[in-house]
Amino acid sequence: MLNPAFLDALAAAVGRDNLLTEPADCWPYGYDNSRRHVSPEAVVFTARHVQVLAIVRLCNEYAVPLTARGRGTGTTGGSVPLRGGLVMSLERMDRILELNAPDRLLVVEAGVTNQAAQIAAAAKGFFWPPDPTSAAYCTVGGNLAVNSAGPRAVKYGTPRENTLGLRVVTGAGDELRTGVRTTKGVVGFDLTRLLIGSEGLLAIITEATLKLTPLPASKCYLQAVYDRVDSAARAVSAIMAQPAVPCALEFIDGAAIEMIRAYAGADLPQGAGALLIIEVDGAEGYVDSAAEAVGQAARVEGCLDLKRARDARAIANLWATRKALSPALRNVAPGKINEDVVVPVSRLAELIEGLRDLSEAHNIPIVNFGHAGNGNLHVNLLIDPRDGQQMRAAERCLDQVFDLVLELGGTLSGEHGVGLSKRDFVAREIEPVGLELMRGIKRQFDPKEILNPDKALPE
Repeated sequence: MLNPAFLDALAAAVGRDNLLTEPADCWPYGYDNSRRHVSPEAVVFTARHVQVLAIVRLCNEYAVPLTARGRGTGTTGGSVPLRGGLVMSLERMDRILELNAPDRLLVVEAGVTNQAAQIAAAAKGFFWPPDPTSAAYCTVGGNLAVNSAGPRAVKYGTPRENTLGLRVVTGAGDELRTGVRTTKGVVGFDLTRLLIGSEGLLAIITEATLKLTPLPASKCYLQAVYDRVDSAARAVSAIMAQPAVPCALEFIDGAAIEMIRAYAGADLPQGAGALLIIEVDGAEGYVDSAAEAVGQAARVEGCLDLKRARDARAIANLWATRKALSPALRNVAPGKINEDVVVPVSRLAELIEGLRDLSEAHNIPIVNFGHAGNGNLHVNLLIDPRDGQQMRAAERCLDQVFDLVLELGGTLSGEHGVGLSKRDFVAREIEPVGLELMRGIKRQFDPKEILNPDKALPE
């Protein structure tokens, strides 16, 4: 039960209309796209940085657990308030504060959606490279919290490579600006990159200075079909081993192809083992030659078809195919387990082969798709959570999936973050010395450990 004096102070800081305390009103803010749920005791909506500052200081004073969230699109339980307490929603902090074309930067509040940032940048001939599939709904603050990148990361990098600076409130209730407004700067430690991907454990991001990239003059899209998934994996390695870097290189296995066809009625090849969707961008004179080079690399043994999408409708259909995957999987298996593991591109074929073996050994259907140009696959275990025997088999299977990824020199998360769902596996990847340093950093930023407790770092 929250202290009434704490609630009165919250209401004074943000206004009574921006504070929810009724259980039914608070309930929707206790879950994210992981479908885990713990209801908070109160929800507060912020509109300005000064309100965030006041709230963090109040939570320190009254020792209240505080979980910050954007729009709840995360898949790892990162914004689920495990200890109840207070949820702070930053979705109303949605102002675009500055667009500076000569300096190629965009300053936004944390609640601005990724799509809104892209629209603002495009008006001046730029874009912000991170483009997760949920761009129309997810917030920039959420993207930064888990370093969520999307398909274009293969060429342009993640939020860490495309963010110049931040304005934050630390867990101790201190204001801090990090980074620079220039593309060069080596004064002090790089706190910007530290905070990006820290999942709200260290500080709450209220503003971000984003580094913009000029919109490409031209784009070309390729669709390559393969008889088997290992053929497609070899093609990915061949594509990434030659100089022309694709803007996006997406992988979809045969099981996912069939699900998309059933869900969305898409015109996709019958009996295909895997599909690659490839985007090449750049100057007019470059794109044709780059697409030819990428296409040649993609024509490995087992390539059944390779075609080029030239008109807007064909291009839209290609990306509609990719974006139909998540809803199609939810339709087939609402309780699916979705993990975004990463391996070196050269080991992608081994990962796919190993996943096939694990699927057979545990009798768990596994569907794979994702950002193959980074070696980042979304591994989906299709299960029924109501089936206890199947859940136990899935837990054993997932345990071995993570072991396989690490054996191949990979990492347990590429862009979804750790949150709650991967927290207990982190010690397999990070050595004890590294974990203790991270706990020390957590204590320095958040001495009373009020921010997003019980997430990301194993106990």
